[in-house]
Amino acid sequence: MSFNDEWAQAKNAAAENQSANTRLNQLPADGGGGGGTGPDLATTPAKKKQAANSIENHIQPDLKTAADAADESTSSAVATFKGWETAAGLKKAHEHWDSQVKRLNARLESEKGALRGASTLFQSNDIVTGNGLVTQSKISGL
Repeated sequence: MSFNDEWAQAKNAAAENQSANTRLNQLPADGGGGGGTGPDLATTPAKKKQAANSIENHIQPDLKTAADAADESTSSAVATFKGWETAAGLKKAHEHWDSQVKRLNARLESEKGALRGASTLFQSNDIVTGNGLVTQSKISGL
């Protein structure tokens, strides 16, 4: 088969596929789009603030309390088993526990900051998008 024959065959196949493709020029009357339960993205700054405050006022202090209690009891157990391999194992396990607590606390800090910054981010994105549309609008020049 020559190149020209293959090229003609490829163009015909593309034309057939193009006619079978679906093209949407608008959304269906029911909102369409699938996936979510509602048609719009909705954010609630009050709930984000409440969640961030819960992290700051309850979860992080409770984490610190639990970590301190583990520090005290583990130190006591290490002292009790001094000279035994058990003491070294407890100390190593406690170091691992302590590093996990620090990582969890860092993650909580990150989530708290993200929750507090989300409202500002959405508002800023809306402003930037609106300003971009205004500069492209023919109506804005009138």
